[in-house]
Amino acid sequence: MTDLSTFIAGLPKVELHVHHVGSASPRIVAELAARHEGRTPVPADPDALADYFAFRDFAHFIEVYLSVVDLIRDPEDVWILTHEVARELARQQVRYAELTVTPYSHVRRGIPAPAFCEAIEDARKRAEADFGIALRWCFDIPGEAGLPAAEETLGIALAERPDGLISFGLGGPEIGVPRPQFKPYFDQARAAGLRSVPHAGETTGPETVWDALRELGAERIGHGISAALDPQLLTYLAERQIPLEVCPTSNGRTRAVATMAEHPLPQLVEAGLLVTVNSDDPPMFGTTLNDEYAVAARLLNAGPEGLAGLARAAVTASFMEAGEQARISAEIDAYLAAATR
Repeated sequence: MTDLSTFIAGLPKVELHVHHVGSASPRIVAELAARHEGRTPVPADPDALADYFAFRDFAHFIEVYLSVVDLIRDPEDVWILTHEVARELARQQVRYAELTVTPYSHVRRGIPAPAFCEAIEDARKRAEADFGIALRWCFDIPGEAGLPAAEETLGIALAERPDGLISFGLGGPEIGVPRPQFKPYFDQARAAGLRSVPHAGETTGPETVWDALRELGAERIGHGISAALDPQLLTYLAERQIPLEVCPTSNGRTRAVATMAEHPLPQLVEAGLLVTVNSDDPPMFGTTLNDEYAVAARLLNAGPEGLAGLARAAVTASFMEAGEQARISAEIDAYLAAATR
């Protein structure tokens, strides 16, 4: 029987809630900051980034996040970032990942939409060949930029429609950014065959999750942890097996939960929800997907079988084809059997 950290390190995984720019490693962030020295507040010293990534609250996190977005200034930067993110995920035995990408932020900073999409697609194909990982895209509205950002994000998604694009999302702050206003954009995205995966219920209450479900047709909920406060919502999510993309360390670092001991992950699992464990913006939060599985193990008092169950839940909640789901689930089962022999 292997120890738990070794088990987690080798466990085949699926990552469903991880942000493209938010996955930039300290090395990549520092290199980009050095290229733009004097024109960015981001430190070019990797050791200084830990302090820079110490967030006072969610609003401060958004401010810092956007300063890192501002470092991605040409298609080559986009390609390097994407390939490096895939490398890091593959090191953690991630077989498939749905990356949340915010094209609006890059187009506003001068990268043409066709060039942006070409860069992420080329990097996606190269990463699959180099690392054996399949990447897919969720094009994400930055909620803080309002309806113009929704209009442009939808336009890019429908006009460019890169092969890896499978879903349409909504991120950024929840406070002061009501979900219902984005309904027309989600309606059009869904009509075009994209899946609905908005963030909701991270820093606001259960009503935001209800809005995401009723107004945006959410098929998965990004975060969704405030569902724990509403028994009716818990029942609704459990009965329909609408997945939650839970990111425990992120919730602690942005002060969405006061302490990790108070994180509602155990309550969500106990209520029978389809819960997945994810890393969100891993280098910014000083975490990895492997670390998040270790956090989940502590919160749930879970051993190898429980952690394999979380890995299977992510496969089930993903938008990959049924045959690929079956293949990765079988790989998880075989790994568990070998590790617990």
